[in-house]
Amino acid sequence: MEKKKIFISRKIDEKGLKMLSEYKSFEVEMNSEDRVLPRDELIERARECDALVTLLTDKISADVIESLGSNLKIIANYAVGYDNIDVNAAKAKNIVVTNTPEVMTQAVAEHAMALMICCARRIVEGDQYVRDKKYKRWEAELLLGPEIASKTLGIIGIGRIGSALAQIAYHGFGMKILYHDINRNEEIERTLQADYASLNHLLEHSDFVSIHVPLLPSTKHLIGHEQFKIMKKNAILVNTARGPIVDEHALAEALEDKKIFAAGIDVFEFEPNPVAKLLELDNIVFTPHIASATHEAREAMAECVAENIIAVLHDRPAKTPVK
Repeated sequence: MEKKKIFISRKIDEKGLKMLSEYKSFEVEMNSEDRVLPRDELIERARECDALVTLLTDKISADVIESLGSNLKIIANYAVGYDNIDVNAAKAKNIVVTNTPEVMTQAVAEHAMALMICCARRIVEGDQYVRDKKYKRWEAELLLGPEIASKTLGIIGIGRIGSALAQIAYHGFGMKILYHDINRNEEIERTLQADYASLNHLLEHSDFVSIHVPLLPSTKHLIGHEQFKIMKKNAILVNTARGPIVDEHALAEALEDKKIFAAGIDVFEFEPNPVAKLLELDNIVFTPHIASATHEAREAMAECVAENIIAVLHDRPAKTPVK
């Protein structure tokens, strides 16, 4: 019996690799180099594969899908987001697209809270202050910032991650929760005394704003010049979702002009590089798209990828298909 070929575009956690390697009917090939494969090389190495494992840095367009051949049955994205894949083009060829939801929910929610704390308490600035040997004595007004307890947190997108962050903020810091979403979440309203709000109302009344919506045509530049005008001057914006949801030029202007207090961003509009002006500012904390970077999350993501591939290549429904 001819083996089914699985190509993995870049290294994933060993747990998933081990699961796939246990099947003698699978032939697993992985790009073990620490680099994103160029389009043509990806096509060449993955051509006629039965399953393709992608990372969010792989751009799987309609023409790439067409070029991969007729054997492809599943594209398993090693990420929650899947805006790097032309899902409609895949579905047109009866190719299942899967992602890794739920397993990284806690990790991303924790990272969003970590960015909130870093911005409010000016942790990165303080670290650099000490490293630069500027710290000479205790000073009453050195690096002042707002407390988090009992403040209002506005969550844009109350899905799994937004809900997990709401739990942390409410139970850990006694924060008041406002949320905006296309759907109401009555459970969050009941258990956390959260209030549903329009986007403008949320921006106007929140001390902290955290973004947890997918990147869609309707959410690109959801936060821009007009939205920054509405926000409180002491507000802190956090983005662990997708970079283009925030207009970075508008963000740079808002931070420079003190329209808001600070921002913490893990994702960039022009990834991997933030807008140059942002790099000149002290009131922003950057992390390099590591919100889901915990040992537990990466292992669970690899396991989810493997389970999806095993199911589809055995003619069973995928565990987490993209709708």
